[in-house]
Amino acid sequence: MTIVTTRDFRANQTKFLDMALRGEHVVLKSRRGSVRLMPVEDKAEEEEPKRDVTAEICQAMKDWKEYLETGKSDKFRPAEELIYELRNLEAQGI
Repeated sequence: MTIVTTRDFRANQTKFLDMALRGEHVVLKSRRGSVRLMPVEDKAEEEEPKRDVTAEICQAMKDWKEYLETGKSDKFRPAEELIYELRNLEAQGI
């Protein structure tokens, strides 16, 4: 295992990234904590799946209509949770 400071890592990024890609354990140590550099095993892990927000909103509207008509639903989350999620999406520029 190789332990490297953030200063050393910045100066020799390619070297340490190559080591991690070869399967060596590389730990980046900083004042905020330590992290391990690891290669991504699958290309799918690199890309976050695209969300179909329009479809999600349409489904939510259908669920809400059903709730209003029947008075029953197990699909609804607290409003605070939805507001938090929307704020995160806004912060991400989505």
